[in-house]
Parts: sequence; structure tokens; C-alpha cells
Amino acid sequence: MSTITSVELNYIVFRYLHESAFYIDEKGITCKETELDFVITAGFIHTAFSFGNEAGISKSSIDGTLVPIGALIRLVQKGLQYLEMEANLSNCDMSLDEDFSFLQPLDLITKDVQELGKMVNNKRKKLHKDRNKESEKEHERGRGWVKEKGRHEKANKECEKDRDRTQDLKELEQKHGNQSIKELVTDQEHMVTSMHEQDKALEGLEPMDISTVSTSQPCEIRSSDVIVLEGHTSEVCACAWSPTGSLIASGSGDSTARIWSIPEGRCKSALLNDPPNVFVLKHVRAKPNRQSNDVTTLDWNGEGTLLATGSYDGQARIWTTNGELRSTLSKHKGPIFSLKWNKKGDYLLTGSCDRSAIVWDVKAVRWKQQFEFHSGWTLDVDWRNNVSFATSSIDTKIHVCKIGENLPIKTFVGHQSEVNCIKWDPTGSLLASCSDDMTAKIWSMKHDKYLHDFREHSKEIYTIRWSPTGPGTNNPNKNLVLASASFDSTVKLWDVELGKLVYSLNGHRGHVYSVAFSPNGEYLASGSPDKSMLIWSLKEGKIVKTYSGNGGIFEVCWNKEGDKIAACLSNNTVCVLDFRM
Repeated sequence: MSTITSVELNYIVFRYLHESAFYIDEKGITCKETELDFVITAGFIHTAFSFGNEAGISKSSIDGTLVPIGALIRLVQKGLQYLEMEANLSNCDMSLDEDFSFLQPLDLITKDVQELGKMVNNKRKKLHKDRNKESEKEHERGRGWVKEKGRHEKANKECEKDRDRTQDLKELEQKHGNQSIKELVTDQEHMVTSMHEQDKALEGLEPMDISTVSTSQPCEIRSSDVIVLEGHTSEVCACAWSPTGSLIASGSGDSTARIWSIPEGRCKSALLNDPPNVFVLKHVRAKPNRQSNDVTTLDWNGEGTLLATGSYDGQARIWTTNGELRSTLSKHKGPIFSLKWNKKGDYLLTGSCDRSAIVWDVKAVRWKQQFEFHSGWTLDVDWRNNVSFATSSIDTKIHVCKIGENLPIKTFVGHQSEVNCIKWDPTGSLLASCSDDMTAKIWSMKHDKYLHDFREHSKEIYTIRWSPTGPGTNNPNKNLVLASASFDSTVKLWDVELGKLVYSLNGHRGHVYSVAFSPNGEYLASGSPDKSMLIWSLKEGKIVKTYSGNGGIFEVCWNKEGDKIAACLSNNTVCVLDFRM
């Protein structure tokens, strides 16, 4: 509730003292001040004069005509009614948190209990509605690892049933060697594929969609080529390979990050000879009453010597490769959703739901500059070079900022809904963005308007990635392409130079949360809450490998050699897969 100031309280007390004064004439009859030549005064008139003089009432800016007679008495009475209403409401099942912050002092003075009760109930309903919306948005956009339940549960169960039926028939074939059963298996496989294709057709996907079935059937990655890393006690939302070694970091809702040492060589054989070591990075809560301390994002520096993590408690932390906490960076007033090292490794950039982005001086262990230009949550950040970067927000805007500048050096406006992800191309000349408005856009610092506006997706676009090809990469002779992953279950590849769609990759049965290019730019991995990871050949636009996990997949990433892929899952595990063609 808004507090009453000392000046306002002094004025109300002064008015009470002054209004309590009355006058007595020579005959002892009470009368008005204007009706006598006045003999005696009674009440607190002298007290009012002294109090008013000492409190500087004459210098007050309060308009006395707006203060009703008996204001102090009214305020005390309303306070008692307030306590009575609070006591009555406390017997109901509804939460009273912040309910009475809806009431202003003037409301208490001028309205009765029934009116106040209606105000509280109406505003409480609005608050709960807003909180529900905010909670949904936070879960869907902020943390980035939505648990797909109702919408896709049925589809996943049907898919599993189809798979089970096919497997049963194959077992019968092996047992009896019956040719007719073999033909039935083939028909069953064609039927399952046909059902999947019909499902996608109903979702309005264009004729250019690539079938999940190629001339040579995609190969399921064998269990012998998979290491399952267990230890987290909640869903694992982020993972990243070290750029220089065989370390992989994972971040979870259990308030920990972990650094796993993966043996070289094929997964199972290497695991038998040299089991992976793990360091547990515990994120101690900054405040005891903080409800969540989930690790939301992480990033390795360019040398692979330091790992930075961002957490729901608003703190960024920097760790060594052996799990030692090097520094804790505290200034944000809300969860950190994105975090990136610059190429030089001297600055760390964080974006938070407190609407700001902060550049941290890692060596000095302090913030260098805070950028507060957005009017909504900062969802993503990405460095352009060592001193300038871009930020995106739910306010639909993209700001390009530079260290030392007090205003954005460029602002891109064009999206109609929150901007989920931004990425600079390898040369830092083009910026790609994707949004809930179902579009991906390409921007240039030389132009105010977007260069390309890609509108082929039919639902929100969750993330985008540039290929490691073209100028400024290790594969300069290959064309630069952009991949976009959407809630319409597709991944689309774009020729940025020509501004056109190259492939629409149709294979997932659920939202696509993550895509990652192989280091040589020849393959693309995609992960979905439908529990599948698909690996695509970019030359043919076909699935070449598949993996089915035991939980929804939130993120996928390749190691620097390109022979292993990691995926983090909703069943609290991290999977490392061998990739060989």
C-alpha cells in the first residue's frame, strides 16, 4: 500500500486539533468564532497553533480544501475496518499476498468496507490473471525448456504404438522366416510413414517439405555408440562442448552445472577404459527466499579455460575447468536468460528479465557498463566484435550497443512480437533474428530496414543458427546458410545471399528447440521434445542418422572434431553420441 508521508500526517493531525476548538461567550454558551467578540477558547486551538508553527503547516503544499472534515477520525476508523476486513478475508482459501497493496490512503478514507472488498477482489483477479500469463511466458520463453505434455502426448503415444507394432512384426519375421510377414512389415512401415506425412500436410506445410524417408533409410544410432551421463536431479536445459578439449558442460534445474570429461575414441569402448570424470558446480542461492536457482544458460570462453553460467537468481558465475568457482557477478535484479563471452575473453555479456544487459570486466570482477534500453525482458544477447553487441527483447526491438556509448548505435524495428534469438554471421556484418511473429529477418548495420524477411514458418520460431561456412570461417569455399527451428515442427535452411528457402526439413513430431551445424558445415543436428534427435545431410536435405532418447531434447551441440554430438534431456540426463558416416 502507498505510504502516507510525514507532511500529510502532520497536516491531518493539525486539522484535527484545529477542528476540535470551540468558543464560549460571556454567558457560557458555545458559539461560532464569528458570532462573538470572544471571551474564551476551549479545545486544542493553542495546541493547533503551536503544532502548526513547528510543523511548518503554512509552508505545506497540501490543498486543505481536498481534506474532508474529520479526516484523522475517518482514517482511524477506516484502519479498524481495514483490520476487520483483513481478518475476515484471512479465513478464505485465497492468497492474501499483496492484496492490500491495491488500496490507497484516500480509498480508506472515502470508501466503506464493501467498496474496499470489491476493489480488492477485482484487482486480485486481475493480478492472478497477469501472473498466470507471465508465468506461462516465463516458462515458454525465459527458461526455454517447456515440458511438452498434453498437446504432444497423444501424438507421441501413437508414434510409439506404431513403432511397437512394427517391431513385433519384425520379431515374428525373424522367428518364422515367413515371406508374407516380411511383406506385411514393409506395408506397415509404409503406413506409418504415410501417417506421419499426412499429419504434416494437415499442418499446412508447403510442397517443398523434405520427406523423412530417403532412398537409403536413415540409420538409428546404436546404443553402443551412446554414453548416457547421469547425475542431475532435474531436467537438463543447456549443454556446450569446450572449444578446445573433450569437456562438456551441462546446466540443470537442480541448481547445478556439471563439467564432464569425455574420453576420446568410440563411446562405449572409451567408457570402459576411462570412465568420465565429473565436477559438480553448485549454485548456492543468493537469497534464502529465492524460489528457483535453476541454471538457465552457460558458455565457454574461447580458450576453453573458463565456464560462465547464468542462473535464475540473477547471478553470473565463472568457473575453472576443475569446478572451482572463480567469481560471482551480481547486479541483475532478475533471472539471467542469455550469456556470452566476447572473442577476446576479457568481457562477459549477460541479458536478464530485469530489461537490461550488462558487460562485465572479468579480470576486475566488476560490471563495466549496464545497458537499460529495452522496455521488456532481454531474451538474447550476441557479440558483434570485442566491444559491440546486439540485444533482443519481448518489446519486439533489437538494439546494437557499444561499450562506452550511452545510447544504442543502432535500433532495428520490424518484428511484431517478442524476438527470441539473435545471431551475428561469422563476419559480424549481418544479424539474423527470429520471433514469435513466425518470421526470421536479416539485418545490416548499413540499413535501417531488414534485408530479408523470411515468412515460410507457420508457428513461432524458437532459435536460429548460422552455418560455419563462407567468409570468416574454416570452410570459406562453402555457401553461408541460416537454419531456423520452429514450433511448427520444421527446420528451414535459407540462402541468405539470394534471400530464398533452400530446404524445409520435415521429420520431427513436436516443437524444434535446438539446431547445431557440424564443424565442417555438412550436417545439421536438430532436437525436439518429441524425444528425437535428427541428423540431416545439408547436401541432400535428407535424414542420415536418428536417435530416440528417453526424454525431450532441449539442446544439441557438436564437439570441435565433429565426431560426437551431445544432447541434454528432460529426463535429467546428458547423452553423448558417436557420429560416423
